[in-house]
Amino acid sequence: EITSLLSLYDGQFSGEQEIRVDSPFWILNIPSEEMARGLMKRTVCAKSVFELWGHGRSAGELYASLKSYPLEKMLPYLQSDSTYKVHIHTYNKTLTQPQKIKKIDALEFLPFKGRVNLKNPEHIFWILEDYGMDPNNVPEEPFHLYFGRWIADGQRELIESYSVKKRHFIGNTSMDACLSFIMANHGRVKPNDVVYDPFVGTGGLLISSAHFGAYVCGTDIDYNTIHGLGKASRKNQKWRGPDENIRANLRQYGLEKYYLDALVSDSSRPIWRKGMLFDAIITDPPYGIREATRRMGSQKETVKSAERSTENHIFVSSSYHLSDIFFDLLKFAAEYLVMGGRLVYWLPIYRPEYTEEIIPRHPCLKLISNCEQMLSSHTSRRLITMEKVEEFKDQDQNSYLLDGQYMPYRGHNSFREKYFSGVTKRIAKEEKDNQK
Repeated sequence: EITSLLSLYDGQFSGEQEIRVDSPFWILNIPSEEMARGLMKRTVCAKSVFELWGHGRSAGELYASLKSYPLEKMLPYLQSDSTYKVHIHTYNKTLTQPQKIKKIDALEFLPFKGRVNLKNPEHIFWILEDYGMDPNNVPEEPFHLYFGRWIADGQRELIESYSVKKRHFIGNTSMDACLSFIMANHGRVKPNDVVYDPFVGTGGLLISSAHFGAYVCGTDIDYNTIHGLGKASRKNQKWRGPDENIRANLRQYGLEKYYLDALVSDSSRPIWRKGMLFDAIITDPPYGIREATRRMGSQKETVKSAERSTENHIFVSSSYHLSDIFFDLLKFAAEYLVMGGRLVYWLPIYRPEYTEEIIPRHPCLKLISNCEQMLSSHTSRRLITMEKVEEFKDQDQNSYLLDGQYMPYRGHNSFREKYFSGVTKRIAKEEKDNQK
């Protein structure tokens, strides 16, 4: 998420530091404080951003680093008519109040001229100490120390304010609010973009994009979900109410003006005119676990699978393999995304068989990131972000079938069976343990 937002705001990771998963602190190169504030208005992963004045692997290194920081950059925030406070944050360790005061007093060599104001200071300075990631083996001294001026906090409160628990219209697979915002940030959604979700469901992914000022639309094969009909997914509610729909969800958050429409449509048979229509495609395809994977068929294909909705809307559906879902999605994105537009989607994985070779590819799309979210000991899903880097040509339509990458993922058409085989084994093991 941070990497995508940095590319949106022309920032980058520090040349001296790789992206490290073993530390909660990262050093970034951001051209201006304004861009840093813009980054923090978007991120739900980062907690805060600071202007770094000094850092080191020991207190001595930190103090030496602070003494070498240009005085002219410090002075605007240390004037005699200003107020300030110093805050200490330790990761993976708790300090006593006397220990904290001792560390603050050690910074007396800094030219602070203002008055201390603990309740409402103009400037806040932070000492950040990293004691590692292992709570069972906390070192006496920190691995790394940082000192800087606080600039802004991230958008962690969005996770609570957009919580699915409080949402008007939900389904069996409504996306968690935190993940929805992460996906919108991976897609680099910005004001006045047009964002599309081909498996829109109850519109959870549209909400996060609309929050960032994008116009949103979607399609889904499920007539009842699009029209807010049928059985409710919420506990203690049998049927959906007359005002339960995607538009009502956006209205709940004051985002209705960004809602274009949601249509009943089969994603495997695009209904759109030719051309590059969408700035981002952000979606969560069905895996066949809680929502069926299906597409439109003919009477000859599946005579027995006719389904009838509450409004006598009749259609015939046929099976839709996972491999076909994802390759249809990539083909659609290659054709309908604008140049530089992004496709962000979840890919279910059976972990014992996972290799990077099974990630679906397309010649027009470049893989940007591949992040894992664990579902169980043997299953997970990968958040795949791809960017359109080449113009789509008609000959590209089926080129993805030729490079041998279609075959590896076909083994995951049985993801549902593998998923439930793990559940069955776990239940059997629990029953065996209970009998002992």
